[in-house]
Amino acid sequence: MPVLGEAPSPAAHSKSALVLEMLRRESGATLDELISATNWLPHTTRAALTGLRKKGNAIDRRKRGEVTCYHLGNQA
Repeated sequence: MPVLGEAPSPAAHSKSALVLEMLRRESGATLDELISATNWLPHTTRAALTGLRKKGNAIDRRKRGEVTCYHLGNQA
């Protein structure tokens, strides 16, 4: 149970935890890979990335060929 005032961490098997795990990979994750893994719609997946940024996660965008790939960057 979280302590009062602490933000709950994503459950070990939640979709948010899956997204973070995919972003930690050396190759990162494309939007299509994230959509496929979570069964979310594209706008929901992009909103989840925005939510992770707002929670303090640095998410970098890079290119894998012609496709945008997202990576979990260094946190400040």
